[in-house]
Amino acid sequence: MDTGGRLGRWGDGMTFVLTTELERGANRNLPAPLSEAATSILKHLREGCFQRSLCLIVSVTSVASGLEVGYEHYKGSYSNLVMYTPVILSGALAGAGLLGVFSEVAARTVLRWVSVVTLADGIVGFWFHVRGVARKPGGWSLPTTNIVMGPPIFAPLLFGTSAYLGLMASYLRREEDLGRFTERLGNLIAPENPGWRDDLRHGRFQKHLSALTVLWAFFSGFEALYSHYKTNFRYKAQWTPVLLTPILMAVGVGAIKSRRIANTALPAVSALALADGALGFYYHARGIARRPGGMKKPLYNTLYGPPIFAPLLFAACGFLGLMASLLRREKR
Repeated sequence: MDTGGRLGRWGDGMTFVLTTELERGANRNLPAPLSEAATSILKHLREGCFQRSLCLIVSVTSVASGLEVGYEHYKGSYSNLVMYTPVILSGALAGAGLLGVFSEVAARTVLRWVSVVTLADGIVGFWFHVRGVARKPGGWSLPTTNIVMGPPIFAPLLFGTSAYLGLMASYLRREEDLGRFTERLGNLIAPENPGWRDDLRHGRFQKHLSALTVLWAFFSGFEALYSHYKTNFRYKAQWTPVLLTPILMAVGVGAIKSRRIANTALPAVSALALADGALGFYYHARGIARRPGGMKKPLYNTLYGPPIFAPLLFAACGFLGLMASLLRREKR
């Protein structure tokens, strides 16, 4: 019985590291070019050297969230000038993310501050949506009816997902920094109790991102609940994000406390959430195509059909959870 091998992998109950196991699996099962690419990606993630990649993700997701909020506010006729701000800022964030792909200076300055402003705008938008619910007939004395029929209460906070990723990206290291002598020297003389900036810079924010996954899963799951409630859960598939939300939240909380859960249960459930969001995107696109006129009236049917990008917000929660499982834990 090979107890030494088991102790090497499991040891004190918290030495199992997902990225290490994935690297071993890639080296055993994939041909050389693919295994080298896979292990390189995993190393970059583990060390926090993926600023360019995350900037690109921020840019793409900002476009999607901007389109979503743009046509939702169009339904409200842009009755308040503040409704224009997320549309403008989503374009600014997309541009800042693209700049960050090509320039480290832009990533650490332009992207960082545009992300901060966008996050602040999401908080202001949340206040306006809460006020919108309160101003409906009956106000908070009819919470279920007015939350369902009023402005989507957590949508402005979900709009901040890309901005939060942008803020994190601004503190990461570039892909080309991996293995540099200056970086290795910096690791040797790093402080014993590093601050949160240093943790981010070196890919040590697993617990932080797990907590973010819990929070965003709650917002997204709640949005899915009352959005699907409006259609009386016509399709059984509409229950899946609602049922997955508490599971994802539970493993997210567990991942904050346990390295084992962060490296086993969290990626499994996050992958399910990511797949469910992608499937939901397909169903929403199909729902738009099945409306009268179908794709002959794309703008009209996109406006008044199921919100096409909403399931991708739930998929983003899965993405956050998967990313958390591949990172290192904070030292404190």
